[in-house]
Amino acid sequence: MNKIDKKISKLISSALDEDIKNGDITTRATISKSKKAVGKFLVKADGIIAGLEIAKAVFKIVDPKIKFDIKIKDGSKVKYGDVAAIVSGKAQSLLTAERTALNFLQRMSGIASSANNYSELVKHTKAKVIDTRKTVPGLRTLDKLAVKLGGCANHRIGLYDMFLIKDNHIEVAGSITKAVETCVKYNKKHRAKFKIEVETKNLKEVEEAIKTKADIIMLDNFEIDEMKIAVKLIDRKFKVEASGGVNLDTVKAIAETGVDYISVGALTHSVKALDISLEITL
Repeated sequence: MNKIDKKISKLISSALDEDIKNGDITTRATISKSKKAVGKFLVKADGIIAGLEIAKAVFKIVDPKIKFDIKIKDGSKVKYGDVAAIVSGKAQSLLTAERTALNFLQRMSGIASSANNYSELVKHTKAKVIDTRKTVPGLRTLDKLAVKLGGCANHRIGLYDMFLIKDNHIEVAGSITKAVETCVKYNKKHRAKFKIEVETKNLKEVEEAIKTKADIIMLDNFEIDEMKIAVKLIDRKFKVEASGGVNLDTVKAIAETGVDYISVGALTHSVKALDISLEITL
């Protein structure tokens, strides 16, 4: 990502405003305006680096004259002791931008590292591990970018780009069949081509979903043996997503059932930040 789009720039500006408001009073009081400094982004844990372009944008918004030299490309594997980037310029600017830049960088690298762990476990299968909408409000764009940098894929971005009929929709609509039919009618009425995914909770519901015009059938909280049966029933007529109960201990077995997608909410809702620090020297 060579350019930061307006949406991300706005997000960064909002984060900086949250942290700085009327000014970094500690830095203003203790550091001369004329003092220059150099900072090294030190990696303190093995993982995948993600968010360096975002961190660079943070510094550039604080001070356009800051020099930010990326040493390791986003999406690359890193190990303890690596220097991911070097930033130089006014010491005041470095100190003021530090925390916001690290917040983005550590979170995104944590997501990317987790995504990489999952993708490595299923790479011998056709299954793709995908994310969900379980993201920090306002950070979805960056959370999903980090997922891709870690080697996994994105599910729908929001409520507007794909039909996903879940149990509550089915309950209110009356049945899986009725819910899918209304989505098909919606597409026709609006001359749209939104894909239709429908959630199933048991084999009986899978049998009903197979008779519809859905594109993807979700197997929600199926046991492995039941999932294998469902995949055979579907017989490649639909794409199949497995959801629920997915973790690093179960994802390999789930992938080996023959599903196409495995959604993992934990990729973005239970993030462990990658340990990265900014060490500043004169």
